[in-house]
Amino acid sequence: MNIIVFGPHPDDQELGMGGTIMRLAQQGHDVLLVDMTNGEPTPYGDPQTRAQEAEAALRILSPDPSAFPGSRPVRRVLLGLPNRRVEHTLDARYRAAGVIRAHQAQMLFVPYPEDAHPDHRAVTRICEDARFDAKLTGVSMPVPEGMHEGEPIYPRFLFYYYCTHLRWVADPNFLFDISGLVDRKIEAICAYHTQFVLPEKNRRVVEWVRDSATYFGSRIGTSAGEPFFTKEPVGLASLDSLAG
Repeated sequence: MNIIVFGPHPDDQELGMGGTIMRLAQQGHDVLLVDMTNGEPTPYGDPQTRAQEAEAALRILSPDPSAFPGSRPVRRVLLGLPNRRVEHTLDARYRAAGVIRAHQAQMLFVPYPEDAHPDHRAVTRICEDARFDAKLTGVSMPVPEGMHEGEPIYPRFLFYYYCTHLRWVADPNFLFDISGLVDRKIEAICAYHTQFVLPEKNRRVVEWVRDSATYFGSRIGTSAGEPFFTKEPVGLASLDSLAG
């Protein structure tokens, strides 16, 4: 399956669903991370350094093909919206829709809509509407360099992951088992040295992420889990893959 994980800034995807990204890639799904902005400026970072950190995280997320035959490398593309000034505009929607078409995405992951960060809220609204825009005929959509314009498509699934800045406890309606992947998820997060290693106050975020994975895993009887939300029902063909 072709999957896109939209992130307002490089590191949001790793924080919210890094384990799930790894598992899906190991299983052979074609996972594309779309960074809506470059995430800069920040106190310790700059665009070039942040891009290098994002590539380092990408290498950690991508599976070793010798260990996982049939797996796919995780890929990443930058959309280039202005950090801290993301707005829900038709241009932004069409740029997101162009990536959806180019990747022929059947499944989208976007940030949970309730958030204290304006960029996060705007990105979620943009991507929700881009899902619809991507199916429009007779409309050309821009695509990032290195990608080719694809045919109109309407992704069947849209799920929300949690990378919220609100101080509240997520109330998901399904969880993904990431047992055995937490250490690599943490490694991918810490690849963003300017965001989670140099700033002392942000080091606690890494601890929270690990604790969260343990807690949500306990809710489904596994060692680790990541939470998700959906506005549309998820169908089951069998009970064989239920965790717990």
